[in-house]
Amino acid sequence: MVLSLVAALTLPTGCGLFRDDPEQHEVGPVSTVPTGSSTHTVVVDGQERSFRLYRPANLAGSTPAPLVLMLHGALGTGSQAETSYGWNAQADREDFVVAYPDGLSRSWAVSPDCCGPPARDGVDDVAFIQQLVATVADQFPVDRTRIYATGISNGGMLAYRLACDTTLFAAIGPVAATQLGPCASPAPISVIHVHGTSDQTVPLSGGPGKRDNDGTGRNPVKIDGPPIPDLLGQWRTTDGCPAPTTTASGLVRTSAATCPGGRAVELVTVDNAGHQWPGAAGPGPQAQRLLGLDPPATAVNATETIWHFFDAHPRTGG
Repeated sequence: MVLSLVAALTLPTGCGLFRDDPEQHEVGPVSTVPTGSSTHTVVVDGQERSFRLYRPANLAGSTPAPLVLMLHGALGTGSQAETSYGWNAQADREDFVVAYPDGLSRSWAVSPDCCGPPARDGVDDVAFIQQLVATVADQFPVDRTRIYATGISNGGMLAYRLACDTTLFAAIGPVAATQLGPCASPAPISVIHVHGTSDQTVPLSGGPGKRDNDGTGRNPVKIDGPPIPDLLGQWRTTDGCPAPTTTASGLVRTSAATCPGGRAVELVTVDNAGHQWPGAAGPGPQAQRLLGLDPPATAVNATETIWHFFDAHPRTGG
């Protein structure tokens, strides 16, 4: 079902939408969003942008519910993300709404050098996500203290960009990603990051991966983030956290810090996992051989792990 939810980027005061301060947003009207999956559009900077929205059948349209944004990776789409990572089933079990945005040219601009045509052309994907959240909140009673962003690879990089540039989100959950571009003075936020120790596209140790082209050409891809443990250390500093405690279970190692204001910062690493979403079915053997893709990682279900973290960390005023 296609619903045209076209909205101007600059919104009049009092219309019920919010851009970047959900604390100022009044709960919207009873939902006009259908159950199941639906397709929506918004207009940002004069360009139509699309996203999919999933509302569980048993989710009441009059009670505020959490909103999770699932951001696809490079070459992915919202539809692909919806079918690949198990978020609809998780939403059915836990009663929340999931949005699956589409990046232009199947990628996201997270820095001047990454990634792809959106970076080359200066696309404002942060403005798109802000407008998406505002539009959904006008059509469904979103719990403004429980808005979350997760994503894989380039999508996880956008989750970090959103944490750097906005205050919309209670928590982010990047997978197989890193942080690129400036992030001078981010607001405190809860962060859970999931990463395979054998990721060659976004190495756990930082620096360029195997698809890096130093940000050149028509499809710039410059991935030169810090070592992932150091990146999580930066967010612990932002959140005023103590040193983390590390635990291990099989192939999974979790470094977790409980921080002021009910926040937390966690790094979950999966031994031998590559550039992938742990717990997802992943590509078949033939696609792995032909495209050089990593086999599925089954040691942890990233969707369940990230949701449980999100659920435990709503946005607080502290």
